[in-house]
Amino acid sequence: MKSASILMIIGSALLLGLFIFPLWSISLEAPQYPSGIGMNIHLDGLEGKEKHDLQNIDGLNHYIGMRKLPKPEDMWEFSVFPKVVGGMAILGILIGIFGLFRNLSSKWFLGWLILMCILGILGMYDFNAWLVDYGTNLDPKAIMKMTDADGNPLSYKPPLFGTRHILNFVAHSYPHTGAYMMGFGMFLTFVAYWIGNKKMKSLKT
Repeated sequence: MKSASILMIIGSALLLGLFIFPLWSISLEAPQYPSGIGMNIHLDGLEGKEKHDLQNIDGLNHYIGMRKLPKPEDMWEFSVFPKVVGGMAILGILIGIFGLFRNLSSKWFLGWLILMCILGILGMYDFNAWLVDYGTNLDPKAIMKMTDADGNPLSYKPPLFGTRHILNFVAHSYPHTGAYMMGFGMFLTFVAYWIGNKKMKSLKT
């Protein structure tokens, strides 16, 4: 079980990369911004890709009635998510350490992975719900009121994943370094479960 436990420790520790690197990235391209503007989404707040990007995005959003980008104190997620990720990293590392010194069932690895998947799905659902609210709950007194062919207000929701055209902008939304580290860490924990499960079966035969 040593190799499986070591992989479990490494995989769980990779979650700590989210405290250093962004989780997600949203960028906007338009003729008036040839080099693009955008923001990186961290566990504890938003950061412009360039110095004035958040200010420029807020300026653009003002004309169409979108709210200002939230500060860390404006969203509970920015205070809760770091605790959840940190807690899951510590839990996974402890499970791996216990596996080094005692005959721990590989089901503990699988249980951690399943819990992490559930938390990840809930996090993405929450993120998408925020994007929907942010892009559709507009100020009725906005300077510009854009509607579709049927007269319905346009939605300015950025894509959860991928690329979408919004007026004269092209919005891109993709995972960033932290998300890739988390994904690779979860893959390693699956490998840890597979190796540990295989080892347990061989001991029974």
